[in-house]
Amino acid sequence: MNPTETDKTTDKTTQPAAAGTGAVDTKAEDTAVAAPGTSEKTAGTTAETVGDEHDTAVSDDIDADERLDVDDDGRTPRASSGLAASAGAVFAAGLGVVGLSGSWIGRIAAERQTLIGQIKTSQGGSPADQISAIYGDAWHTTALSNGVFALLALIIGLVVLTRPRKSGWVPAVAVAGAALGALGLIVSIGMYFDIILALPSAGS
Repeated sequence: MNPTETDKTTDKTTQPAAAGTGAVDTKAEDTAVAAPGTSEKTAGTTAETVGDEHDTAVSDDIDADERLDVDDDGRTPRASSGLAASAGAVFAAGLGVVGLSGSWIGRIAAERQTLIGQIKTSQGGSPADQISAIYGDAWHTTALSNGVFALLALIIGLVVLTRPRKSGWVPAVAVAGAALGALGLIVSIGMYFDIILALPSAGS
């Protein structure tokens, strides 16, 4: 074999390798070209994920705002202090005590009714009429006054129990006020209709 044929064989042998090398370079270039597109898709996906997280956070904030008392301008959310419920519970308990023990208003009304009865029976009247006018009407007036306070205590206590966001001690005080109001109302009704203590009867 002469040197010329050897050179040709060598050229033929190296040509596929060169072609292969060129193909590899072409694929590398394609990969390099595709890489920026892949990065853009990844960036887009990341942006969408961040957007979804932002929407979720905004939704959570809206839900939180709905659970708060918001000012008239709608820009300053603030948590409810529960002051109204606390004051209502204490007020109900106080009214319940007054409904059972009586008040100065009831005493004044009873004394006034006693005076009116004395004026009516001063010109004469049967003992039964005197008892009813002087004592019975006064007792009924006291029972009516106490019943009003007891009814208010019962209503306010029940209203406080239906309100949300109450402190730990508020429900207990509200229940106590409602219970005292209910008890005072029962006693007042019994006194007004002479069920618990009836008027004394006049002797024959």
